[in-house]
Amino acid sequence: MESQIKEALSIQQAAALSNLSIKNIRREVASNSFLSLRKNGKILVDRDSFMAWQNQQSHLQREHTNSKRRPDWGKQNKQNRQNDRVHWIEIEQEMREIDGWKTELDHRFNCIDLFSGAGGLSCGLMMAGFGPLASAEIMPEAIETYQNNFKHFRGQHKDFVFKDITQDRVKQDLINSVRPYHIHLIAGGFPCQGFSMAGHRIVCDQRNSLYLEMLDVVSKILPDFVLMENVEGLRSMLGGEIEKKIIEDYKKIGYAINITTLNAADYGVPQTRKRVIFIGNKLGLTNYHPKPFLPPQNHKTVADAVGRFVDMPEDKSINHIMTKHAPDMLERIKKLEIGKSLYGNYSDAWKKVAWDKPSCTVKENHGGVNIHPLLNRVMTPRELAALQSFPDDFIFYGSKKWQLVQIGNAVPPLLGKAIGLAIIKSLKERT
Repeated sequence: MESQIKEALSIQQAAALSNLSIKNIRREVASNSFLSLRKNGKILVDRDSFMAWQNQQSHLQREHTNSKRRPDWGKQNKQNRQNDRVHWIEIEQEMREIDGWKTELDHRFNCIDLFSGAGGLSCGLMMAGFGPLASAEIMPEAIETYQNNFKHFRGQHKDFVFKDITQDRVKQDLINSVRPYHIHLIAGGFPCQGFSMAGHRIVCDQRNSLYLEMLDVVSKILPDFVLMENVEGLRSMLGGEIEKKIIEDYKKIGYAINITTLNAADYGVPQTRKRVIFIGNKLGLTNYHPKPFLPPQNHKTVADAVGRFVDMPEDKSINHIMTKHAPDMLERIKKLEIGKSLYGNYSDAWKKVAWDKPSCTVKENHGGVNIHPLLNRVMTPRELAALQSFPDDFIFYGSKKWQLVQIGNAVPPLLGKAIGLAIIKSLKERT
């Protein structure tokens, strides 16, 4: 590899050349956007490969800027929501009465969770009445978390977490493992970093095409329903063309898709978190979305979620791990106003959340997590998991750093439960 690099750039030099942040350059290195290697603990970038990539990005950016079809992103998302053809269904009573995570249900519908992460969506679907037969995930720490939390359903020695489904052999192993079963649902929150509305929008990020891997699995298993979750930014990507392509791709294999944006706070999650939700089926049934049942004045608050932890000492066994702050950091946190970020250039990290309102979106943010409104510290992984609506007995594995990554990337279980209940109601209409 080293012999292939003629002239090397450091991460800092590449950032300066492209007018991008070091964080963005590191992200592109991780995505293999250009030739790079690690030597003596440092990342070196091949100048020719990097410049070719930068020129491609500049060309695409000019294309998008000059395109008459590209509206304002915010207006585009609002227009999408107004034009959505949504079939709402009541699920409030079931949200109160049914919890398949705590209680073994008489009947479970079978599902597969692709790009499962730690298992937030799987947890929510289990609450609703689904049973995950298999999942796919590549992060080792998330795999360990998933295996330990779902082994009570799948069996302690059952191999049910498959790793890199971009590899044909792994994908086939997953498909073979579920052949004996009727699959009611394949769900997946395919990686969405390339679609994010925040920061530098990368339209040819290779992670954006990972939904094609999910499409391939769906086409070979042909479940009754398919569920896809992603960030709002997907809806405005290329003026809405990405959204249209996904719908058209699924139509070609027999699935009618309905799509809209849901806010997790409307379903009991103590956090404002908007996600675009695709629901499709091949049976000619109605694609129901769960009807929001909590108006803004009744949204769950940070106090509702983490109040019970205020006087609790550190307990690493349940992920209640304190961060030790330096004296100057403690003083800065103490003086920080509610709703403000500790660092001016971060809009959604190191932010002190309000006690009596839902939290802002919980994200990974490389340690820049939400700041506690009453205590002079950032929140623990357990508190952040509570803001995500994870049950207290859902334990995360790996170091604190990787616990935070898993929690920030997860689908809030209560949002997953609401969606799962809506899909089950449609499935039951068939019978």
